[in-house]
Amino acid sequence: MKTRSKVRRAVAGLAVLLALGACAGCSSDPAQEGPSTSNSADISEGVQPHDAAVKLLPQSYKDKGELTVAMDLHYPPTTFLAEDNSTPIGLNPDIARLVAKKLGLKLKFENTVFDTIIPGIDGGRYDFTVTTMSPTPERLKVLDMIDYFKAGNSVAVSAGNPLKLTNESLCGKNIAVTAGSTGQLKRLPALSEQTCTSQGQPAINPVTLPNVQDALTQLASKRIDGILYDTTSLAWAAKQQPGAFTILTPQINVGSSDVTSIGLKKGSALTPALQAAVQSVLDSPEYKKSLANWGLGAGAITEAKLN
Repeated sequence: MKTRSKVRRAVAGLAVLLALGACAGCSSDPAQEGPSTSNSADISEGVQPHDAAVKLLPQSYKDKGELTVAMDLHYPPTTFLAEDNSTPIGLNPDIARLVAKKLGLKLKFENTVFDTIIPGIDGGRYDFTVTTMSPTPERLKVLDMIDYFKAGNSVAVSAGNPLKLTNESLCGKNIAVTAGSTGQLKRLPALSEQTCTSQGQPAINPVTLPNVQDALTQLASKRIDGILYDTTSLAWAAKQQPGAFTILTPQINVGSSDVTSIGLKKGSALTPALQAAVQSVLDSPEYKKSLANWGLGAGAITEAKLN
């Protein structure tokens, strides 16, 4: 019974719990990060179109009047659903709504599995994505990517860290990563090479799972030894359910940049307008307000760089 209860508490830490709130000047320390009161209001309400961005918008988008954004809505506090199980909330929905308003367009959300987003954009099903996605060389072959936020990855282990694990002692351990994530594709392989195989130790064993909820369930039931995942989301979950797991420090900063980017099809006619809109968002008070609402103030950036 205790094990099942612990599993439920761990999973609840990343379920739709709206104990989120204002946190201006949040620390970048995972133990201190994370919002604490609910905020599901549309932060883009009242925001007016940005003339320079609208002028760059292709006529086809003006005629259509709508943008379609793809997101995997299972990653609080950046991308998830409100208690009504239908309203997208978090930093990424905020950014998407603000971008659409800056372009004078309506916004349509498409909730889809993370590793199907890029094929969907490449195939023309979605216009863009705001999904805490890093601009890796592989992604840049098929996407234009515009920076909007700075994040990172950390490892979560069983509560109290009974195995006394560190970022350098994960050799031979079963570490969960989510399918298609930077953790799976870049960070865990780089960490394994740096700390294990180059030192004659067994490689870290990646356990690829569809989402972090499954990973937390397996961690609580001791089927895996740890989870490599976004620091912001792990810190948020730890705030919701203290003692459910332990986050190792420092962050894992090998294998990939900690900058995250909006993605759209490579060479898209929409790219110049979207970049101008994102820059206008970064310059706006709503950007800082959204970061503060979700406890992500340490991730602010100032340049909407096109990678």
